[in-house]
Amino acid sequence: MLTSQAVLFFMGLLFVAVILEPLAEKLRVPFSIVLILLGFIGSEIVTKVFAIDTGIRWDNFQFIIFYVFLPVLIFQSALKLDFQELCKRALPVFLLALPFMLIAALITASILYLVIGHPTGFPWITALIAGVLLSATDPSAVVALLEKSNAPESLKTLLEGESLFNDATAVVFFSLLLAVATGVEVMPTWQAAFIQFSLVFFGGITVGIVVGTIAWMALKNSRNTYSRVLISFLTAYGAYIVADHLFHFSGVMAVLTAGLLFAKFNTQIEDQQSKNIMNEVWESSAHTTELLIFLFAGVTITPGMFSEQWLAMLIGIMAVIVGRVSIVFVLLSLFSKLAVFESIPLKHQVILSWGGVRGTVTIALALSLPLMLESWFTVQSIAYGVVLFTLIFQTSSMNQLIRRLKLEPA
Repeated sequence: MLTSQAVLFFMGLLFVAVILEPLAEKLRVPFSIVLILLGFIGSEIVTKVFAIDTGIRWDNFQFIIFYVFLPVLIFQSALKLDFQELCKRALPVFLLALPFMLIAALITASILYLVIGHPTGFPWITALIAGVLLSATDPSAVVALLEKSNAPESLKTLLEGESLFNDATAVVFFSLLLAVATGVEVMPTWQAAFIQFSLVFFGGITVGIVVGTIAWMALKNSRNTYSRVLISFLTAYGAYIVADHLFHFSGVMAVLTAGLLFAKFNTQIEDQQSKNIMNEVWESSAHTTELLIFLFAGVTITPGMFSEQWLAMLIGIMAVIVGRVSIVFVLLSLFSKLAVFESIPLKHQVILSWGGVRGTVTIALALSLPLMLESWFTVQSIAYGVVLFTLIFQTSSMNQLIRRLKLEPA
């Protein structure tokens, strides 16, 4: 369990992070990079200079990531999404978030498995786990830049909708694959795997609908702003725990579904001040969660990752780019040309491809990897390398790319 020293340590890191955030904005440095560096430097000073054991262990991360952080991130993302715009772009969002994401994960996993070329030390199941956790996108920084440039709403909805749903899909498959890799479950046949995924996936959606409906009934009868905020938190964590702990369904899908329903119901409340407070509270909670995840990443980074796993990191970066380009410029473009849905301009495809950056959820899943997983250190190193690449190069170059493409409102 977390020690009082660990809690105090992270409180100190958060305090320093709050002070450094305005400076990072002024220097136009991705704040996530600052957090990772802060976590790394702070950990090195505390453990090596003062010889203090922070008490931070893998089992702490797994519980905190799945039962504390993910419900906040998923619910807040669902809460801020434009439901009507999402419905208009439902088909391309669905394709990007589920079948195309799985194809990208398979492409990434195949490249990792074949190029690393160590079937004993880096088995296929481990490559699949790496492919799945590397397929979760986090375009929040890109969307913020698109909003400043007055880009088309359809493009922002595609990025946000894809991220929200593929995060949930990635967590579901990550959990199932991890159970097989660690021996909790035996390797199922394709038919059994499909049935199991469907049960976990749609079972979570069902729980989310029930919890979201109950939340709406409570929200409708509430006249107090802070009671509504409390109801929202009970909805998020209640949906997750009921689905995951009681029924062994997908807690993430339950939170996602409940969050979308809650967001739709919340728009029907006439009290604008109440809605503003709700959004501010959840934005603050999600922001704090993201700070902690990147600080955790910095604390767990070791110099050995870059001296021993640098080649695996480069392979991971290449694999992710190939997978992303394949699903956007080949699959999405093909479906668009077949008039399955409204044509997506080439400029938008470029943004979708380069803007599919990796971030919070990829780091969170990498932090939750159990030590009993074969080559867990390699997978975690690859995840950190990919996230650092996307933050340093993709996110930083996005502003210039948007200006060059001259995106115009729809």
